[in-house]
Amino acid sequence: MSITIKDIAKIANVSHTTVSRALNNSPFINEKTKKKIIELADELNYVPNYNAKSLVLNKSYNIGLLFSSISSGTSPGFFHEIVEGVSSIIKGNYNLVIRGIDRCINFNYISKERFDGIIMVSQSESDNPFIYDVISKEIPLVVLNRKIEADNITNILSAEKDGAYEATKYFISNGHKNIAIIEGKAGFKSSVFRKEGYINALIDNKIKIKSEYLVPGEYDIKSGFSAMEKLLKLPNIPTAVFCSNDDMAVGAMRAIQKKGLKVPENISIIGFDDNIFCEYVTPALTTVRKQTSKISIVGSQKLLEQITSSKFTGEKLYIPTELIKRDSVKNISVEKI
Repeated sequence: MSITIKDIAKIANVSHTTVSRALNNSPFINEKTKKKIIELADELNYVPNYNAKSLVLNKSYNIGLLFSSISSGTSPGFFHEIVEGVSSIIKGNYNLVIRGIDRCINFNYISKERFDGIIMVSQSESDNPFIYDVISKEIPLVVLNRKIEADNITNILSAEKDGAYEATKYFISNGHKNIAIIEGKAGFKSSVFRKEGYINALIDNKIKIKSEYLVPGEYDIKSGFSAMEKLLKLPNIPTAVFCSNDDMAVGAMRAIQKKGLKVPENISIIGFDDNIFCEYVTPALTTVRKQTSKISIVGSQKLLEQITSSKFTGEKLYIPTELIKRDSVKNISVEKI
């Protein structure tokens, strides 16, 4: 049988109202008593009855974590980091409901009765109807990963354009001029920003942009492999390839190896995201670290602030990226031409 508030009250020799206030962090109880009750609840492995609390406090104790898509364009590493980051903040205080909105026929299931707040991991403008539906229902909302122009929305973003720029500049500093890009999934804003960073770096360093070096991808290993095969068929094979995510970088590396060439001896590779496997592939992959976990943690903290605060104004926060240098880039500036 599970422990109840009344059980804790009996053991602590206080009223069940006092226990309830302590567990809900009420200001109407002294800190010493509150600490004693919380410690006792932990010792007894007390689990809150959210259904009962919901009826009393008019709360669902559910946080929605919604993705543009879970099955297409969302890499397993990215998904895992987002879920882990959100879970680390809400802990046992809320239930986490995870869904992809691409398979939703309508948004009728989204309501203030079902969700106390929503974190939307957005990839493209096709998510806008969902986002505006949540706003119209006055449900606290934080949007991660994609810039939303509305001023009343909290946006937590990665400085992706800067990251792609630094990656391309690193190739250039190592003597590379024939630099290709395997682009991300069409329609995703991250794909646009990463491509823009790549192009801006070439322009700023007076390197000609070659259309045949711009190859589309789908953010998965298979598309990285196929895109690299196309580049390997060109008369002038690039000496360096910026891959718009790590999964495609792994696919590209496999295509290079299948051709009988080596990374980085023949072709240098840089990825994006810094997934957990990057330092374990051979050679270890140089990549741009998108601090996905930090983005989700900050986003969760901002959502909880919205839920508990009567005063709220939107804001946009950019989390910087970091170039992680490993073994997949060769310095060719000292080679004889």
